[in-house]
Amino acid sequence: MAEAPDYKKTVNLPSTGFPMKANLPQREPGILEKWAEGRIYESLLERNAKGGERFVMHDGPPYANNHIHQGHMLNKVLKDFVVKFRAMEGKAVRFVPGWDCHGLPIELQVDKKLGPKKREMSKNEIRDACRAYATEWIDVQRKEFRRLGIFAEWENPYLTMNFGYEAAIVRELARFAARGGLYRGKKPVYWCIFDRTALAEAEVEYADHTSPSIYVGFDVTAGLQQPELQGEKVQVAIWTTTPWTLPANLAVAVHPEFTYVAYRLGDRTVIVAKDLLLQFLAAVAPDHVALKDVELAGAELSSASLTDASRIVAYVEGKDLEGVRYRHPFLDRESQVILGEHVTLEQGTGLVHTAPGHGQEDYEVGLKYGLEVLNPVDDGGYFTDAAGARLQGKRVFDANAEVIQMLTESAHLLQQQKLEHSYPHCWRCSNPVIFRGTDQWFISMEKNDLRKEALEEIDKVRWIPKWGRERIHGMIENRPDWCISRQRVWGTPITVLYCEGCDEALVDADVMERAAQHIEKEGGNAWFARPASDFAGDAKCGKCGGSSFKKENDILDVWFDSGVSFAAVLDGQEHLGVPADLYLEGSDQHRGWFHSSMLCSVGTRDKAPYKAVLTHGFVVDGEGRKISKKLGNYVDPLKLIERYGAEVMRLWVASEDYRNDIRTSEGIFQQLGEGYFKIRNTLRYLLSNLFDFDPKQHTVAASELPELERWALQRLGVFTKRVRKAYEDYEFHLAYKAALDFCAVDMSAVYLDIRKDLLYCNGADSKERRATQTVLYAIARDLVRLLAPVLSFTAEEAWGFLPGEADREASVFHAGLPEAGATDEALLTRYERLLEVRGAVSKHLEVARREKKIGKSLDARVVLGAEGDLLAFLRQYQAELPTELIVSQVELVEGAAPNGLPGEGVAGLTVAVEQARGEKCVRCWTWTTERGQNPAHPELCPRCTAAVAG
Repeated sequence: MAEAPDYKKTVNLPSTGFPMKANLPQREPGILEKWAEGRIYESLLERNAKGGERFVMHDGPPYANNHIHQGHMLNKVLKDFVVKFRAMEGKAVRFVPGWDCHGLPIELQVDKKLGPKKREMSKNEIRDACRAYATEWIDVQRKEFRRLGIFAEWENPYLTMNFGYEAAIVRELARFAARGGLYRGKKPVYWCIFDRTALAEAEVEYADHTSPSIYVGFDVTAGLQQPELQGEKVQVAIWTTTPWTLPANLAVAVHPEFTYVAYRLGDRTVIVAKDLLLQFLAAVAPDHVALKDVELAGAELSSASLTDASRIVAYVEGKDLEGVRYRHPFLDRESQVILGEHVTLEQGTGLVHTAPGHGQEDYEVGLKYGLEVLNPVDDGGYFTDAAGARLQGKRVFDANAEVIQMLTESAHLLQQQKLEHSYPHCWRCSNPVIFRGTDQWFISMEKNDLRKEALEEIDKVRWIPKWGRERIHGMIENRPDWCISRQRVWGTPITVLYCEGCDEALVDADVMERAAQHIEKEGGNAWFARPASDFAGDAKCGKCGGSSFKKENDILDVWFDSGVSFAAVLDGQEHLGVPADLYLEGSDQHRGWFHSSMLCSVGTRDKAPYKAVLTHGFVVDGEGRKISKKLGNYVDPLKLIERYGAEVMRLWVASEDYRNDIRTSEGIFQQLGEGYFKIRNTLRYLLSNLFDFDPKQHTVAASELPELERWALQRLGVFTKRVRKAYEDYEFHLAYKAALDFCAVDMSAVYLDIRKDLLYCNGADSKERRATQTVLYAIARDLVRLLAPVLSFTAEEAWGFLPGEADREASVFHAGLPEAGATDEALLTRYERLLEVRGAVSKHLEVARREKKIGKSLDARVVLGAEGDLLAFLRQYQAELPTELIVSQVELVEGAAPNGLPGEGVAGLTVAVEQARGEKCVRCWTWTTERGQNPAHPELCPRCTAAVAG
């Protein structure tokens, strides 16, 4: 007896070297090597630069200390999406990565490292140690960024400590000087008493802090004109949460349009704002108030609200208090009441303790009255002798208790308590800061209309998301002059000279240019190493005519360093330029890099340095908490890469809406792994069914493709449009969602599910199978290219398994992005209706399987009942319906199907499922009444007989 044929060997089983298991941590390094050896990024830039439009993606410099964290990873991967997308659409994208190298964090780390040895070192020796420290971490971070698959000029980054960059910083400072925007003045600035340096607003963070809250009465000595107050012991009452600033009190400010009340409190009469009297009394003398605490808010001052309204001695208008004299509570000094529009009725007494050396508004109102910018506090936060013998040598925050004790002893303290409130802290050491009046270098916000022009330029920029415009607009609209000097060692020098004869500052662009020339060759150390005469040239002091000068020792704010990166890195460089097309950083940079860059560019060139600004949120854990080593929710990105691969980290970035905070957790990465494998397995299935397909030989013309193939190409076109629009709009999470939907729905659930039987069982060289392979090839080719900006490793790997190696680009990135082509709306509409019918039938097939009426869907015969337009529509597809529904037979009847049930979701459709008729083909498992027509293959259907017989 002849042996039965082994028909399994005749089936076109899928085959590909593209593995199901990704093994990303092991496979990715090899792909990185391929990109490096093949100069993939560089050659892509060279190719696009020949005729393509440029796109300038400017890198905001991360700080060169410590390993990268997940925030770095988020930021650099987002930038990489942009670089790759723009490059693949044909633009010349030269991406120069950068590092911020100067500043306090590095200097403090070097201080710790040097220890006592630092005292024996010169300033330039310390600077050299800082340079070496930064260089070490740049090398570490560069390696870590490259591991993420980031395309960039890694061998030619910009460093703010490069000699050429430092020279560019000085030249930009010279531009401000030449325009008159740079000046030196004694003003209160944020000051860190622990790091002993001034801070810019961008270097201040707000955190909860507990402060003493006190009410103080200052004894009036003269100037009150009201008859009712003559002979009274009158005090002006103030409220403050910084008792330590009282030694610097030089005035009390009142609002000229507020009404004030003189209220008898024991043996004294205190003056407070009428609208705040009840709240004041509730704090200092609650038995004088007839209302409960909950009733105080918004309560009117009346006889009903006070226990004894007769204690009100007089009412006084704010403007009539101007010039009233009072005695300082513990220093031998008299001061006056002044008028100030900044006084509010939000809290306190409506009279504001004014210390021009310790507050911006105090300073501004003090200027109008010619008050001294008194600052009895040294660099370390210790009181000088100007604060009085009892406070001298005490540190300001420690001195609060002593000040309160002195007020108590002199009977000037009206009440004290503790207050929890938001308070400015140093962004580096996280300690509370103070306002301290010192001589500093500033960039004026008013000179050359810098504020006005910056606000106008903000409105010309595309802000992504749109609320970025309001955020930076409000910050620049209300910010004070920019304090750019720092009292540290490691940074770019402020290249200003002082006359040795009269100490007048020489702010001269020519001096700065000479300094820049030396710095360009020798680095910033040249300023500290060379004599002042090397920079002065033949300059003369504008005040006394002297020609002997000394050098400024302060360095520049690091935000100025990075703020001029547009000039140092982009301006006039090949394939770069100003303005940049895009700046992309975290939302904190509205007060940081976006902010300083705008001021620097408008201040020197009268225009914004960027056309668009994209802002992303911060990385938080799965519960929405800030990532912190203290909370134990910090995960090392390098360990994540070792476990999941960089590709899943890239997918994490793409899957989240970056406009919000981005969550990270083990569960999220596991879920992303599932999404990744849906995409990967779709790619694998596409490639595995192209094992015998040669695009040159086997491609079927578009006009000869069956309608289902044309529909699949249309869905590919819709997907292409969605992804390209998502990239164009920088909505990468929508690109990821589109890819998941396309792979899981259009492909796996519909097209590939329907065509699996044809691919496996039709003749290998049949026109129907080649038509399907033609479409599979187009889908695989375009899907890989569309995924490349995000899933770069997987796309490159899959690209290598596409058929047609001889005609294929060496890298997927050189292949460019696909175009969508024209949309056939009528075809898409027809198939949307057909797939609704398919969905309704699938539900009935599932019920029949559960009830054991059938095993697989091919065991079924489906009867569809319909009328009118629906019946006519289904008859158009009668021949294709068994294939579309993946059943063996379909019968259409007019009216209701016998024993049929409603087809859920399709009005007018009834569905009946029964056992298929005939016999099952042993090769394709389809039931047919025509099995065995060829005696040589008695168990096969006609289709399989033809496939086996060739």
